[in-house]
Amino acid sequence: MEPNIVEFEQVIEKGCGLDVHQATVVATVRGKGIKTETKTYSTFTNSLTEMKDWLASLGVTHIAMESTGVYWKPVFNILEDSFEILLVNARHLKNVPGRKTDKADSRWISKLLISGLLKGSFVPPENIRELRDLSRYKTKLTLQIASEKNRIHRILEDANIKLSSIISDISGVTATKLMEGLMSGRKDLDKLVEENYYGKLKASKEQFKEALKGRLTAHHSFMLNQMKAHIMYLESQIGIIDQEMEKKLEIYNEQLNQLQTIPGVGKNGARGIISEIGANMEIFPNEQHLSSWAGLSPGNNESAGKKKNSRTTHGNKYLKALLVEMAWGAVKTKGTYFRAKYESMVGRRGKKRTLVAIAHKILIASYHIIKNNVPYQELGANYLLERKKKNKIDYLKRQLRELGYSVEKTEKAA
Repeated sequence: MEPNIVEFEQVIEKGCGLDVHQATVVATVRGKGIKTETKTYSTFTNSLTEMKDWLASLGVTHIAMESTGVYWKPVFNILEDSFEILLVNARHLKNVPGRKTDKADSRWISKLLISGLLKGSFVPPENIRELRDLSRYKTKLTLQIASEKNRIHRILEDANIKLSSIISDISGVTATKLMEGLMSGRKDLDKLVEENYYGKLKASKEQFKEALKGRLTAHHSFMLNQMKAHIMYLESQIGIIDQEMEKKLEIYNEQLNQLQTIPGVGKNGARGIISEIGANMEIFPNEQHLSSWAGLSPGNNESAGKKKNSRTTHGNKYLKALLVEMAWGAVKTKGTYFRAKYESMVGRRGKKRTLVAIAHKILIASYHIIKNNVPYQELGANYLLERKKKNKIDYLKRQLRELGYSVEKTEKAA
Protein backbone atom coordinates (compact mmCIF):
# COMPACT_ATOMS: atom_id res chain seq x y z
CA MET A 1 0.00 0.00 0.00
CA GLU A 2 1.37 3.41 -0.94
CA PRO A 3 1.88 5.76 2.03
CA ASN A 4 -0.49 8.71 2.41
CA ILE A 5 1.47 11.83 1.57
CA VAL A 6 0.60 15.37 0.58
CA GLU A 7 0.14 15.69 -3.19
CA PHE A 8 2.96 17.72 -4.75
CA GLU A 9 2.88 19.76 -7.93
CA GLN A 10 3.78 17.64 -10.95
CA VAL A 11 6.97 18.90 -12.61
CA ILE A 12 7.78 15.99 -14.95
CA GLU A 13 5.03 14.77 -17.28
CA LYS A 14 6.02 11.11 -17.48
CA GLY A 15 8.55 9.45 -15.23
CA CYS A 16 9.66 6.07 -13.92
CA GLY A 17 11.03 5.05 -10.54
CA LEU A 18 13.35 2.03 -10.37
CA ASP A 19 14.10 -0.04 -7.28
CA VAL A 20 17.27 -1.88 -8.29
CA HIS A 21 18.61 -5.12 -6.80
CA GLN A 22 21.22 -7.65 -7.88
CA ALA A 23 18.79 -9.97 -9.68
CA THR A 24 15.67 -7.85 -10.20
CA VAL A 25 14.59 -4.29 -10.91
CA VAL A 26 11.09 -3.03 -10.08
CA ALA A 27 9.79 -0.22 -12.33
CA THR A 28 6.82 2.05 -11.66
CA VAL A 29 5.59 4.50 -14.31
CA ARG A 30 3.27 7.41 -13.66
CA GLY A 31 2.37 10.77 -15.20
CA LYS A 32 -0.04 12.52 -17.54
CA GLY A 33 -1.90 10.27 -19.94
CA ILE A 34 -0.54 6.98 -18.58
CA LYS A 35 -1.84 4.63 -15.92
CA THR A 36 0.31 4.14 -12.84
CA GLU A 37 1.73 0.67 -13.30
CA THR A 38 4.44 -1.44 -11.66
CA LYS A 39 6.41 -4.22 -13.34
CA THR A 40 9.33 -6.43 -12.28
CA TYR A 41 12.19 -7.34 -14.61
CA SER A 42 15.37 -9.35 -14.21
CA THR A 43 18.74 -7.62 -14.55
CA PHE A 44 19.83 -9.72 -17.54
CA THR A 45 20.49 -7.62 -20.64
CA ASN A 46 17.55 -8.99 -22.66
CA SER A 47 15.11 -8.25 -19.85
CA LEU A 48 16.51 -4.74 -19.36
CA THR A 49 16.16 -4.10 -23.10
CA GLU A 50 12.52 -5.24 -22.86
CA MET A 51 11.97 -2.78 -20.01
CA LYS A 52 13.61 -0.02 -22.09
CA ASP A 53 11.20 -0.68 -24.99
CA TRP A 54 8.22 -0.64 -22.58
CA LEU A 55 9.25 2.73 -21.13
CA ALA A 56 9.86 4.19 -24.57
CA SER A 57 6.42 3.05 -25.79
CA LEU A 58 4.81 4.96 -22.90
CA GLY A 59 6.71 8.15 -23.69
CA VAL A 60 8.67 8.20 -20.43
CA THR A 61 11.38 10.87 -20.47
CA HIS A 62 12.90 10.74 -16.96
CA ILE A 63 14.02 7.83 -14.78
CA ALA A 64 15.17 7.88 -11.15
CA MET A 65 16.93 5.07 -9.32
CA GLU A 66 18.91 4.53 -6.16
CA SER A 67 22.69 4.16 -6.38
CA THR A 68 22.77 0.65 -4.92
CA GLY A 69 26.37 -0.58 -4.80
CA VAL A 70 27.41 -1.56 -8.34
CA TYR A 71 24.01 -2.99 -9.26
CA TRP A 72 22.79 0.27 -10.81
CA LYS A 73 25.52 0.17 -13.47
CA PRO A 74 24.05 -2.55 -15.78
CA VAL A 75 20.68 -0.76 -15.71
CA PHE A 76 22.27 2.63 -16.32
CA ASN A 77 24.32 1.33 -19.26
CA ILE A 78 21.22 0.05 -21.07
CA LEU A 79 19.01 3.12 -20.42
CA GLU A 80 21.62 5.89 -20.62
CA ASP A 81 21.19 6.74 -24.31
CA SER A 82 17.38 6.93 -24.36
CA PHE A 83 16.33 8.65 -21.12
CA GLU A 84 17.40 11.34 -18.71
CA ILE A 85 18.47 9.34 -15.66
CA LEU A 86 18.75 10.61 -12.10
CA LEU A 87 21.03 8.47 -9.98
CA VAL A 88 20.01 9.40 -6.45
CA ASN A 89 21.78 8.96 -3.12
CA ALA A 90 20.03 6.37 -0.94
CA ARG A 91 19.79 8.86 1.95
CA HIS A 92 17.49 11.06 -0.18
CA LEU A 93 14.98 8.28 -0.85
CA LYS A 94 13.91 7.20 2.64
CA ASN A 95 10.38 5.80 2.62
CA VAL A 96 7.88 5.76 5.49
CA PRO A 97 9.13 3.27 8.14
CA GLY A 98 7.24 -0.01 8.36
CA ARG A 99 5.98 0.09 4.77
CA LYS A 100 9.07 -1.03 2.89
CA THR A 101 8.59 -3.37 -0.03
CA ASP A 102 10.22 -3.35 -3.47
CA LYS A 103 7.02 -2.20 -5.16
CA ALA A 104 6.34 0.46 -2.54
CA ASP A 105 9.89 1.78 -2.89
CA SER A 106 9.52 1.93 -6.67
CA ARG A 107 6.22 3.84 -6.41
CA TRP A 108 7.72 6.22 -3.86
CA ILE A 109 10.72 6.98 -6.11
CA SER A 110 8.46 7.62 -9.09
CA LYS A 111 6.29 10.01 -7.05
CA LEU A 112 9.31 11.97 -5.84
CA LEU A 113 10.65 12.08 -9.40
CA ILE A 114 7.60 13.58 -11.12
CA SER A 115 7.25 16.05 -8.23
CA GLY A 116 10.76 17.36 -8.88
CA LEU A 117 11.98 16.49 -5.39
CA LEU A 118 15.03 14.45 -6.40
CA LYS A 119 18.55 15.62 -7.13
CA GLY A 120 20.71 13.40 -9.32
CA SER A 121 24.31 12.49 -8.55
CA PHE A 122 27.13 13.35 -10.95
CA VAL A 123 27.71 10.49 -13.38
CA PRO A 124 30.59 11.34 -15.75
CA PRO A 125 30.54 10.33 -19.44
CA GLU A 126 31.75 6.88 -20.41
CA ASN A 127 35.33 7.88 -21.35
CA ILE A 128 35.82 9.54 -17.95
CA ARG A 129 34.29 6.51 -16.21
CA GLU A 130 36.87 4.33 -17.96
CA LEU A 131 39.67 6.67 -16.87
CA ARG A 132 38.30 6.59 -13.33
CA ASP A 133 38.39 2.78 -13.29
CA LEU A 134 42.02 2.79 -14.43
CA SER A 135 43.06 5.48 -11.95
CA ARG A 136 41.39 3.78 -8.99
CA TYR A 137 42.77 0.38 -9.93
CA LYS A 138 46.25 1.90 -10.12
CA THR A 139 45.73 3.32 -6.63
CA LYS A 140 44.76 -0.13 -5.33
CA LEU A 141 47.89 -1.68 -6.85
CA THR A 142 50.05 1.06 -5.34
CA LEU A 143 48.57 0.31 -1.93
CA GLN A 144 49.34 -3.38 -2.43
CA ILE A 145 52.98 -2.49 -3.10
CA ALA A 146 53.06 -0.50 0.13
CA SER A 147 51.62 -3.50 1.98
CA GLU A 148 54.31 -5.78 0.53
CA LYS A 149 57.03 -3.35 1.64
CA ASN A 150 55.60 -3.43 5.16
CA ARG A 151 55.72 -7.24 5.07
CA ILE A 152 59.37 -7.10 4.02
CA HIS A 153 60.05 -4.88 7.02
CA ARG A 154 58.41 -7.42 9.34
CA ILE A 155 60.41 -10.31 7.86
CA LEU A 156 63.68 -8.40 8.32
CA GLU A 157 62.81 -7.69 11.94
CA ASP A 158 62.02 -11.37 12.47
CA ALA A 159 65.45 -12.20 11.03
CA ASN A 160 67.18 -9.71 13.36
CA ILE A 161 68.18 -7.55 10.37
CA LYS A 162 67.89 -3.92 11.60
CA LEU A 163 68.22 -2.04 8.32
CA SER A 164 65.12 0.04 9.06
CA SER A 165 66.85 1.48 12.14
CA ILE A 166 69.66 3.10 10.15
CA ILE A 167 68.19 3.77 6.70
CA SER A 168 64.99 5.65 5.89
CA ASP A 169 63.84 3.61 2.88
CA ILE A 170 64.35 -0.15 2.95
CA SER A 171 63.05 -0.32 -0.64
CA GLY A 172 65.78 2.01 -1.89
CA VAL A 173 68.77 1.02 -4.03
CA THR A 174 71.26 0.58 -1.17
CA ALA A 175 68.95 -1.46 1.06
CA THR A 176 67.84 -3.60 -1.90
CA LYS A 177 71.42 -4.49 -2.88
CA LEU A 178 72.30 -5.32 0.73
CA MET A 179 69.26 -7.60 1.07
CA GLU A 180 70.04 -9.32 -2.24
CA GLY A 181 73.57 -10.01 -0.97
CA LEU A 182 72.24 -11.53 2.25
CA MET A 183 69.64 -13.64 0.42
CA SER A 184 72.31 -14.97 -1.94
CA GLY A 185 74.14 -16.36 1.13
CA ARG A 186 77.00 -13.90 1.40
CA LYS A 187 78.76 -13.91 4.77
CA ASP A 188 81.45 -11.31 4.01
CA LEU A 189 79.54 -8.40 5.51
CA ASP A 190 82.55 -6.05 5.48
CA LYS A 191 82.98 -6.40 1.72
CA LEU A 192 79.22 -6.26 1.10
CA VAL A 193 78.95 -2.93 2.93
CA GLU A 194 82.06 -1.55 1.19
CA GLU A 195 80.57 -2.34 -2.24
CA ASN A 196 77.29 -0.56 -1.57
CA TYR A 197 78.24 2.25 0.79
CA TYR A 198 78.43 5.86 -0.36
CA GLY A 199 79.14 9.14 1.40
CA LYS A 200 75.62 10.58 1.56
CA LEU A 201 74.37 7.84 3.89
CA LYS A 202 73.85 9.13 7.42
CA ALA A 203 74.79 5.88 9.15
CA SER A 204 78.42 4.80 9.31
CA LYS A 205 79.88 1.62 7.81
CA GLU A 206 80.16 0.09 11.27
CA GLN A 207 76.46 0.71 11.91
CA PHE A 208 75.58 -0.99 8.62
CA LYS A 209 77.69 -4.03 9.53
CA GLU A 210 75.99 -4.29 12.92
CA ALA A 211 72.54 -3.92 11.37
CA LEU A 212 73.21 -6.73 8.89
CA LYS A 213 74.24 -9.24 11.54
CA GLY A 214 71.23 -11.44 12.19
CA ARG A 215 69.74 -14.87 11.63
CA LEU A 216 68.48 -14.85 8.04
CA THR A 217 67.19 -18.39 7.48
CA ALA A 218 66.23 -20.14 4.26
CA HIS A 219 62.58 -19.49 5.13
CA HIS A 220 63.23 -15.75 5.48
CA SER A 221 65.02 -15.69 2.11
CA PHE A 222 62.15 -17.55 0.44
CA MET A 223 59.55 -15.12 1.84
CA LEU A 224 61.59 -12.08 0.81
CA ASN A 225 62.05 -13.42 -2.72
CA GLN A 226 58.30 -14.00 -3.09
CA MET A 227 57.48 -10.51 -1.85
CA LYS A 228 60.04 -8.92 -4.17
CA ALA A 229 58.67 -10.89 -7.12
CA HIS A 230 55.14 -9.73 -6.27
CA ILE A 231 56.28 -6.10 -6.09
CA MET A 232 57.96 -6.39 -9.49
CA TYR A 233 54.77 -7.87 -10.95
CA LEU A 234 52.62 -5.08 -9.46
CA GLU A 235 54.99 -2.42 -10.80
CA SER A 236 54.78 -3.96 -14.28
CA GLN A 237 50.96 -3.87 -14.06
CA ILE A 238 51.04 -0.22 -13.03
CA GLY A 239 53.24 0.50 -16.06
CA ILE A 240 50.66 -1.13 -18.36
CA ILE A 241 47.85 0.86 -16.75
CA ASP A 242 49.85 4.08 -17.21
CA GLN A 243 50.19 3.33 -20.91
CA GLU A 244 46.45 2.77 -21.26
CA MET A 245 45.70 5.99 -19.38
CA GLU A 246 48.15 7.85 -21.62
CA LYS A 247 46.08 6.87 -24.68
CA LYS A 248 42.78 7.93 -23.14
CA LEU A 249 44.20 11.22 -21.81
CA GLU A 250 45.64 12.44 -25.12
CA ILE A 251 42.58 14.63 -25.76
CA TYR A 252 43.09 16.35 -22.38
CA ASN A 253 46.77 17.28 -22.79
CA GLU A 254 46.08 21.02 -22.57
CA GLN A 255 44.11 20.71 -19.32
CA LEU A 256 46.75 18.36 -17.88
CA ASN A 257 49.57 20.82 -18.61
CA GLN A 258 47.67 23.71 -17.07
CA LEU A 259 46.76 21.73 -13.95
CA GLN A 260 50.45 20.98 -13.42
CA THR A 261 51.09 24.72 -12.94
CA ILE A 262 49.43 24.41 -9.51
CA PRO A 263 52.04 23.91 -6.76
CA GLY A 264 52.00 20.30 -5.56
CA VAL A 265 50.15 18.99 -8.62
CA GLY A 266 52.40 16.82 -10.75
CA LYS A 267 51.69 14.62 -13.75
CA ASN A 268 49.99 11.86 -11.74
CA GLY A 269 48.00 14.41 -9.74
CA ALA A 270 46.68 16.11 -12.87
CA ARG A 271 45.73 12.73 -14.32
CA GLY A 272 43.88 11.85 -11.13
CA ILE A 273 41.91 15.10 -11.13
CA ILE A 274 40.77 14.70 -14.75
CA SER A 275 39.93 11.03 -14.13
CA GLU A 276 37.65 11.90 -11.21
CA ILE A 277 35.89 15.13 -12.29
CA GLY A 278 36.34 15.14 -16.07
CA ALA A 279 36.93 18.22 -18.20
CA ASN A 280 33.38 19.60 -18.44
CA MET A 281 32.84 21.97 -15.52
CA GLU A 282 29.43 23.10 -16.79
CA ILE A 283 28.01 20.11 -14.89
CA PHE A 284 28.75 21.91 -11.62
CA PRO A 285 26.93 25.26 -11.14
CA ASN A 286 29.97 26.72 -9.37
CA GLU A 287 33.12 25.75 -7.51
CA GLN A 288 31.25 25.35 -4.20
CA HIS A 289 29.10 22.59 -5.69
CA LEU A 290 32.21 20.76 -6.88
CA SER A 291 33.82 21.13 -3.45
CA SER A 292 30.73 19.77 -1.73
CA TRP A 293 30.56 16.83 -4.15
CA ALA A 294 34.21 16.01 -3.46
CA GLY A 295 33.63 16.07 0.32
CA LEU A 296 35.88 19.05 1.02
CA SER A 297 33.22 21.51 2.19
CA PRO A 298 32.27 21.84 5.87
CA GLY A 299 28.84 20.51 6.73
CA ASN A 300 26.07 22.75 8.10
CA ASN A 301 25.59 22.55 11.86
CA GLU A 302 23.52 25.48 13.07
CA SER A 303 21.16 25.66 16.03
CA ALA A 304 19.42 28.67 17.60
CA GLY A 305 21.26 30.98 15.24
CA LYS A 306 24.69 29.70 16.28
CA LYS A 307 27.01 27.96 13.83
CA LYS A 308 29.06 25.14 15.31
CA ASN A 309 32.09 23.23 14.10
CA SER A 310 31.22 20.32 11.82
CA ARG A 311 32.97 17.64 9.83
CA THR A 312 33.40 17.81 6.07
CA THR A 313 30.60 16.35 4.00
CA HIS A 314 30.58 12.85 2.52
CA GLY A 315 32.00 12.84 -0.97
CA ASN A 316 34.42 11.31 -3.43
CA LYS A 317 36.94 9.60 -1.12
CA TYR A 318 39.39 8.87 -3.95
CA LEU A 319 39.55 12.50 -5.09
CA LYS A 320 39.70 13.75 -1.51
CA ALA A 321 42.65 11.49 -0.64
CA LEU A 322 44.45 12.53 -3.85
CA LEU A 323 43.97 16.24 -3.15
CA VAL A 324 45.21 15.93 0.45
CA GLU A 325 48.30 14.12 -0.85
CA MET A 326 48.91 16.97 -3.29
CA ALA A 327 48.36 19.49 -0.49
CA TRP A 328 51.37 17.95 1.33
CA GLY A 329 53.50 18.74 -1.70
CA ALA A 330 52.04 22.24 -2.10
CA VAL A 331 52.80 23.35 1.46
CA LYS A 332 56.41 22.24 1.10
CA THR A 333 56.93 24.52 -1.93
CA LYS A 334 58.54 27.70 -0.62
CA GLY A 335 57.49 31.16 -1.74
CA THR A 336 53.91 30.19 -2.58
CA TYR A 337 50.48 31.24 -1.36
CA PHE A 338 49.69 27.69 -0.25
CA ARG A 339 52.80 27.61 1.97
CA ALA A 340 51.89 30.98 3.52
CA LYS A 341 48.28 29.90 4.07
CA TYR A 342 49.43 26.67 5.73
CA GLU A 343 51.77 28.53 8.10
CA SER A 344 49.03 31.01 9.04
CA MET A 345 46.47 28.26 9.82
CA VAL A 346 48.41 25.31 11.22
CA GLY A 347 48.96 26.86 14.65
CA ARG A 348 45.26 27.20 15.41
CA ARG A 349 43.71 24.43 13.30
CA GLY A 350 46.31 21.65 13.36
CA LYS A 351 48.05 19.89 10.48
CA LYS A 352 45.23 17.64 9.30
CA ARG A 353 42.50 20.28 9.18
CA THR A 354 44.87 22.74 7.51
CA LEU A 355 45.80 20.21 4.82
CA VAL A 356 42.12 19.64 4.07
CA ALA A 357 41.74 23.42 3.68
CA ILE A 358 44.70 23.53 1.26
CA ALA A 359 43.24 20.56 -0.65
CA HIS A 360 39.99 22.54 -0.93
CA LYS A 361 41.89 25.48 -2.45
CA ILE A 362 43.66 23.20 -4.94
CA LEU A 363 40.28 21.84 -6.07
CA ILE A 364 38.84 25.36 -6.44
CA ALA A 365 41.87 26.37 -8.53
CA SER A 366 41.47 23.21 -10.65
CA TYR A 367 37.81 24.08 -11.31
CA HIS A 368 38.64 27.55 -12.68
CA ILE A 369 41.68 26.31 -14.64
CA ILE A 370 39.65 23.63 -16.43
CA LYS A 371 36.56 25.79 -16.93
CA ASN A 372 38.34 28.94 -18.18
CA ASN A 373 41.25 27.17 -19.89
CA VAL A 374 43.89 29.28 -18.11
CA PRO A 375 47.06 28.42 -16.15
CA TYR A 376 47.33 28.82 -12.37
CA GLN A 377 47.91 32.38 -11.15
CA GLU A 378 50.30 32.40 -8.18
CA LEU A 379 49.33 34.98 -5.54
CA GLY A 380 52.71 34.87 -3.84
CA ALA A 381 53.90 34.35 -0.29
CA ASN A 382 53.15 37.97 0.73
CA TYR A 383 49.54 37.97 -0.43
CA LEU A 384 48.08 37.25 3.01
CA LEU A 385 50.29 39.87 4.69
CA GLU A 386 49.31 42.53 2.15
CA ARG A 387 45.63 41.69 2.50
CA LYS A 388 45.88 41.83 6.29
CA LYS A 389 47.66 45.17 6.05
CA LYS A 390 45.00 46.59 3.74
CA ASN A 391 42.15 45.41 5.99
CA LYS A 392 43.87 46.97 9.00
CA ILE A 393 44.28 50.31 7.19
CA ASP A 394 40.63 50.29 6.09
CA TYR A 395 39.52 49.54 9.66
CA LEU A 396 41.59 52.38 11.13
CA LYS A 397 40.26 54.80 8.49
CA ARG A 398 36.68 53.94 9.43
CA GLN A 399 37.49 54.47 13.11
CA LEU A 400 39.00 57.89 12.41
CA ARG A 401 36.03 58.97 10.29
CA GLU A 402 33.64 57.91 13.04
CA LEU A 403 35.61 60.13 15.44
CA GLY A 404 35.22 63.12 13.10
CA TYR A 405 38.63 63.12 11.42
CA SER A 406 39.24 63.34 7.70
CA VAL A 407 41.73 60.90 6.24
CA GLU A 408 44.00 61.71 3.31
CA LYS A 409 46.28 59.23 1.61
CA THR A 410 49.93 60.30 1.29
CA GLU A 411 52.68 58.24 -0.25
CA LYS A 412 55.60 57.52 2.05
CA ALA A 413 58.96 58.58 0.60
CA ALA A 414 61.25 55.77 -0.39
